[in-house]
Formats: sequence, structure tokens, C-alpha cells
Amino acid sequence: MWLQECIFTAEKVLIYLSMDSLTQIVLGAAVAEAVAGKKMGSKAALWGAIAGTIPDLDVFLTAFFHPIDAALMHRGFSHSMLFALIAGPVLGWLVHRLYKKKYEQKTWIWLFFLGIITHPILDMFTNYGTEFLWPFNYRITFNTVFVIDPLYTVPFMICLLIALFLKREGYWRSRINWIGIYYSSAYLLWGVIVKLTILSESKSYFSENGLQTKNAMVTPMPLTSFYWMVLVEDKSNYYVGYKSIFYPFNPYDIDTIAKHKMPLNKLKWPETNYTKRLKFISNGYYTTERCGDTLKFHDLRFGLTSKLTNNKIKLPIMGFGMVIDKGIVKKTLRNRPSNLMKDLNFNVYVSKIFNRE
Repeated sequence: MWLQECIFTAEKVLIYLSMDSLTQIVLGAAVAEAVAGKKMGSKAALWGAIAGTIPDLDVFLTAFFHPIDAALMHRGFSHSMLFALIAGPVLGWLVHRLYKKKYEQKTWIWLFFLGIITHPILDMFTNYGTEFLWPFNYRITFNTVFVIDPLYTVPFMICLLIALFLKREGYWRSRINWIGIYYSSAYLLWGVIVKLTILSESKSYFSENGLQTKNAMVTPMPLTSFYWMVLVEDKSNYYVGYKSIFYPFNPYDIDTIAKHKMPLNKLKWPETNYTKRLKFISNGYYTTERCGDTLKFHDLRFGLTSKLTNNKIKLPIMGFGMVIDKGIVKKTLRNRPSNLMKDLNFNVYVSKIFNRE
């Protein structure tokens, strides 16, 4: 189990370093450039990029914890306001001395504090959210931007790179960098507006198909703010619909997931009881499936593989697998579709965003 979790963690670290952290690097660098670019030049952006990456270093620790604890640890303390309030002054003080007090200490403190705290603020807009108010056990999530969205990151990065190639005292350097910051903020606001619009109409989407549903959850589909997943439920099933901003909702393009829920309270754990934590992680949007000696717990907030694979496979993307022996959970593993990358049909997925047919 430990080896499998190490492999999973290594894969996750690579994903963060290559994709999600690029966004945080750009944000941290742009914020630092705004704070200290005129004084320090490009080294401000370099240290800002480092500051923007620091909160995600918690992924290196997850292999040493129970998989459910690891899921809660990520975006926990290191993504809190308290962490930024502690780490900002400490790192500012250290780097101030590294540069032999060449720049004001308060400038370094502001650089690191803002570089760190903007990271969890951005993560609040994603599906997974952050425990920004740690130690209070509450995860803040707005569900308005996918964790990897090129339309957010690429224009923002272009503005930053252009700015860094200009003279630090130049008229356009600061302005172009701020254009990127304003653009990124406007894009987040755009996501909020789109989500609220879809959410306000979500009940009518499913009533067209004769379904009386409740508890709607709306979240962006991978890589875009143009295509959204709408998750609802009734007494017997969950229903997943898909809404593009470019065409009307299709009431017949709906995935149904039966509520075959094994009462989690009946699970027997050898030490810590993880029942409440599973419910907390999924925010109540879950179902279970018994496969031999394994109970699969499907976290439905992350959706299904349907549109990513042109309906070739329809499986929940995230969850856990609990191996049960004589009624007792013996081990817990991350549960993910094994053939997702092989069956991924990116061309069909992109065409689905823009075209109903």
C-alpha cells in the first residue's frame, strides 16, 4: 500500500509541477513584480514564483499518511491565512539577510506574504478548495475555474513575460504586468458569473426530461470555463448533465448514477474511523460500489469520464477503494479509472464544448 501511494504521490507531484504550479508560478511572479519589480528587477519575479509554489509543497508529505488523511492534508495548513502570516515574515527576514540587507526587509515580507496568500485565494475558485481559515475545519470552494485552465494561465503568462523583458524603470513594464493581473481577476469573476447563471437554471434543465431533482452542484469541466458539469440528485439516483455556453442544455445528454450507497457508518475501521472524513471530502456527493472484497467510494464532485472519452467509459474520476476482510477495512487506496489516458479523446471533447452535435 505504501509503495502504491508513493507512486501515486510522485505522479501527482509531476502533474502539479508541470501544470497547476505553472499557474501559481505566474501568479506569484506577477504579484512580486507589482510589489518590488522597480526596486529589484526580475529577481522579484523569481522570488515571487518561489513563494507562489511553496503552499503546494505539501504534496510531498502525502505519501506518509493514510490516503484519506492525505486528501485532507493537501490544501490544508499550507494553504491557510495563518501559514501566510507566519511564512511571509520569516522568509522575508531570511532572504533580506541573504541579500545582505540590500533591499528593505518590509519589501521582502510583503513579497513573500502576497506571493503565498494569493495561491490559496486562487485555489478557492477551484473544485477542491482550500482550508483558508485553518485551524477551522472548513474548506472554501467556489467551483468556478478548473485547476488547469489555459485561457486563464496563458494570457496572464504572456503579459508577465513581456513585462519582464522591458526595462524596470520603463513606462510599460508595470502597466503590462498589471494588465495580466487585471485579466486574471476578470477571468475569475467571469467564472463566477457563468456558474451562477447555470446554477439558477439547473432545475429547469432536468425538469425538461421529467426529472424532479435537488441539491444542484455546478462545476467547470476540464481545461475550460465554456463547458460545465451540473450534478443533481433525487431519491434514487444522481444525474450528471453538461452545459456549454455556446448552445442550449440537452436534457437527453444526461448520465445517471444509481444511489447504491452502502451505509458508511457500518464500515469497521481498525483504528481511526474515516466515515465522517469521507463524507466531508465528498461534501455528501458520493456513492459506493462493491467489487469483490473491495468497497469503492466514488467522489462525484469531480464528475465522470464520459465526455473525456466520447462515452467509451463512464466511471467516476475520483474516489477510494477500501479492501474489506471479515467486515473490517484492511487497507485504503486511491481509486482512479485505469485506462483514462488511453481512452482520452481530446478532439471529440473540444468539439463537444463548441458544438452540440
